Amino acid sequence: MKIKTFYFNPYRECTYVVSQEGDDEGKCLIVDPGMYGEREEARMEELLVKEGLHPAAVLITHTHPDHVCGLEYIQKMYAGIPVYGMRFYMPEEAEDESMTLTESGFRFRVLRTPGHKEDSVCYYFEEEGVLFTGDTLFQESVGRTDLPGGDTATLMQSLEKLCRLPEETQVYPGHGYPTTIGHEKENNPWIIDS
Repeated sequence: MKIKTFYFNPYRECTYVVSQEGDDEGKCLIVDPGMYGEREEARMEELLVKEGLHPAAVLITHTHPDHVCGLEYIQKMYAGIPVYGMRFYMPEEAEDESMTLTESGFRFRVLRTPGHKEDSVCYYFEEEGVLFTGDTLFQESVGRTDLPGGDTATLMQSLEKLCRLPEETQVYPGHGYPTTIGHEKENNPWIIDS
């Protein structure tokens, strides 16, 4: 799995382009399209053209503006592209805490992780050992809970769920830099003190 990270918009939100090694068709997923304005849209398009990538789906971790401000652009450029995320895809009445999806050769689980926002989800690529956490879990921190839809107790439950994943799981957060579940269990004060 190849992961290209962009830091977009005034909040330095992490937008990820995920592709597979040796995929002749060049299919990719875009996680949290946070492009803000024409300049950032052009940076995304430049990468896709240069690498010969074709977006197959968009994965949204939650619907705060900094994580979806580039969604309209992607949908205009790639008409009919599937968009996944709790609000976009998972039925509210679903009792299951996760669901497994296969999209264009990518297999991943959608994990409900409310707390930062009520519609927060994480995407777990189990075979690759990769987790996209949005604003649920950062390197040695977590997403704030004082915005509408946030709840600290609920976030703590979501963190407990993520801590059950293998310690070597690579974490790609919505802001900041990659980490691992093992590192967070040892160094994240929100997890250590829970």
